[in-house]
Amino acid sequence: MDYKDTEAAISTITYNKNEIEAQTENIYEAISIIAKRANQVNADLKKELVDKLDEFATYNDSLEEVFENKEQIEVSKFYERLPKPTAIAVEEWLNNKVYFRTPETE
Repeated sequence: MDYKDTEAAISTITYNKNEIEAQTENIYEAISIIAKRANQVNADLKKELVDKLDEFATYNDSLEEVFENKEQIEVSKFYERLPKPTAIAVEEWLNNKVYFRTPETE
């Protein structure tokens, strides 16, 4: 999924509780599903960031020499400006983009 094009809020906003719990009719279950999705989004973003930073990595035998790579700094700043994984997960939840199932009812 492309998280760069998301409409999620960058800052903290208040959500309507009724909208959050509408799909499950249980606020705790909805929050649990959103939290699991936020963990997935976080893992995806972290893997993507590490892969991009590895492209610019310079390996050195000396631990005392630290090189600041301008490209690495720009990539890091870009990912810092993205919405937080929880905001992305809530946005996906409200737009019915999250698939969930309950094995107990199946």
